[in-house]
Amino acid sequence: MTMQREPIGSIDLMERASRVMAEFLLRRLDRGTRVVVLAGPGNNGGDGLAIARILSCCSIRVEVFLLRATSSLSADCAVNLERLRETSVVVQEVTGETGIYPILDAETVVVDALFGSGLNRPLEGLFRNWVSWLNQTSKQMVISVDVPSGLFGEDNSSNDFSAIVRSDWTLTLQFPKLSFLMPQSEPYVGEFHVMDISLHADAIRNIPSDYFLTQEEDLPLVSRRSRFAHKGTFGHALFIGGSRGKAGAAVLASRACMRMGVGLLSCYVPRTVERVLQVALPEAMCLSTDDENEIVTEPSVESYSAVGIGCGLGTSESTAQVLKQVLALSHRPMVLDADALNILSVHTNWQTAIPEGSILTPHPKEWERISGVSLSNRWAQIESAREFSLENHVIVVLKGAYTAVVMPDGTVHFNSTGNAGMATAGSGDVLCGILLSLLAQGYSPSDAALLGVYLHGKAGDEAASHYGPVSLLSGDIIEALPTVMRRFAPAE
Repeated sequence: MTMQREPIGSIDLMERASRVMAEFLLRRLDRGTRVVVLAGPGNNGGDGLAIARILSCCSIRVEVFLLRATSSLSADCAVNLERLRETSVVVQEVTGETGIYPILDAETVVVDALFGSGLNRPLEGLFRNWVSWLNQTSKQMVISVDVPSGLFGEDNSSNDFSAIVRSDWTLTLQFPKLSFLMPQSEPYVGEFHVMDISLHADAIRNIPSDYFLTQEEDLPLVSRRSRFAHKGTFGHALFIGGSRGKAGAAVLASRACMRMGVGLLSCYVPRTVERVLQVALPEAMCLSTDDENEIVTEPSVESYSAVGIGCGLGTSESTAQVLKQVLALSHRPMVLDADALNILSVHTNWQTAIPEGSILTPHPKEWERISGVSLSNRWAQIESAREFSLENHVIVVLKGAYTAVVMPDGTVHFNSTGNAGMATAGSGDVLCGILLSLLAQGYSPSDAALLGVYLHGKAGDEAASHYGPVSLLSGDIIEALPTVMRRFAPAE
């Protein structure tokens, strides 16, 4: 579409993409660096040949191995091969099952340009042999063009992972590929960098997609606060959770809820948790249950702006009955987390009672219990979450790196904030409190989910900048929220 609308020729668009990638490499490579380009017979190989030519013109020492199992090359690859032959770069063409592999050392940079996007079957023969060789010689840096060779763009559950290049960097064109956002792809993608090659803006807008990567400019605005507002203006949230030994979950969720700006917060907790919560968070009101250790009776929920349930709740039959009654009594969207989800995975017939627009926040193991889809297949989990969301008219926040916010309209919004330090106890409780606060303040469920997940990750990034990912605690995420919110608050 870009070629039709600019207009621009295919070979010229390839040149544009190759220059962007070559310039990226030139900013990061020393002039004396040895670069070995592995090029395939298609357009990805054409990119690699063009990159080799541009690097060689800038005094980079380049060697090229062109792997062609047959005699045919794509038209643009053939043009770039002829252009490269006009330089001093030596091109070694490999047509047999193996060929003579180059000797690589730790100072060598390998550019993988064998295969790009669109691959739909595992690599075989010549290409598989070279990928296997490259992965075994692990000293050098490997940089892949667009997609690590052998990786599919979406679902890799049927792929042969031993036949995928293990890259340190992936220079991907215009957009990240869906498979980059799956945990199984991390050893192959490495760190990906999106290369803007100026594809036509109208073309991008006119191509439909159900998948999005949420960035700051995509977020709903944080509501402006009137000078004449009072605490009732910003909602009254009800948190239901906590049990003996899990008071911390209630404290974290409640603190996050209040830090996120809710006007009032009531916490329905067992007596043992109430004593902790009254000291840890005096700003919250506590409603204790009749039991010392767990919640065995349901509260009245009608008068609250939003309800959140599950953090540290426990899964006894008495507690499960409380969840059943709360679902029956609630007529507004809720936040369901942790043990509320574990209970629903056992009492599957209760799932239809979840109020429309509610936000479910499972981690992969919790979603495996609900859906029956293994956590080892992230793609399948996301697809099952889409089905669940469409059927039940709820939002599923499938937590993890690039948390997937799955909407009732079937769209999936991957989050772009957060870091590995947030894989720590209590981080999910903090997210539950953030989402509960936003719902209580009157944000729509979709806006609350997108904004809450993004800000949760942003606060985690802020906290990690101070403590590092190893030492990060979930409470640090809460303490970073004010700093993050100051950046997002509308100007006075």
